[in-house]
Amino acid sequence: MNFTTENIIIFVIVTIAAYLIGSVNSSIIISRFIGTDIRNHGSGNAGATNMLRTYGKKVGVYTLLLDALKGVIAVLVAIIVCNVLKDSFSKPFDAKNILKCLCGIAVVLGHNYPIFFQFKGGKGISTSAAVIFMLDWRVGLIVLIGALLIMVLTRYISLGSMVGALLFPTSVCLFTFFVDKNYNYILLVTAIFMCILAICRHHANIVRLINGTESKLGQKK
Repeated sequence: MNFTTENIIIFVIVTIAAYLIGSVNSSIIISRFIGTDIRNHGSGNAGATNMLRTYGKKVGVYTLLLDALKGVIAVLVAIIVCNVLKDSFSKPFDAKNILKCLCGIAVVLGHNYPIFFQFKGGKGISTSAAVIFMLDWRVGLIVLIGALLIMVLTRYISLGSMVGALLFPTSVCLFTFFVDKNYNYILLVTAIFMCILAICRHHANIVRLINGTESKLGQKK
């Protein structure tokens, strides 16, 4: 791929911008408007699920949508930048693929570890879901359906989220190696990284699930 120094600098700037977008944590900002900090309530997690349990459905839905919007914006910016710079690359599709994945990872890292809020954020599930749809809508559908199915059957949001995370690299493998046969290793590495990150962020939930103390949907913390 014909990367120039200027292209690399632009890629770095756009990736950093995606991280900063992710760092605008909806849960913390909304809760502070209410007059408190969501990290001091419920599970202490700055995410849509804790907002739902603490402040109710309306606030929870607003938070989820705003978190998802960050993922859409970050990947969309990557697409626009690559479309503008497409004449600078010998393989513009590969360049777009790389930057989309970098920005997808960066925006989720920003949500989880926001520089504006002492690096204490959420688990990144809503943002990750939006990123997955932006990277490949077919994979996004599989992940969403699988996660929702588990949530409905078990009423454990955390379990559904982790199943969805595991379905991400699994579905990418399916399409990359068997359906499209385009061997998109960049997307696969991205999927594996985001899956591991999501599972690690749920370490406390895993312990509670094992101990039978995890809250189900509709229960208060």
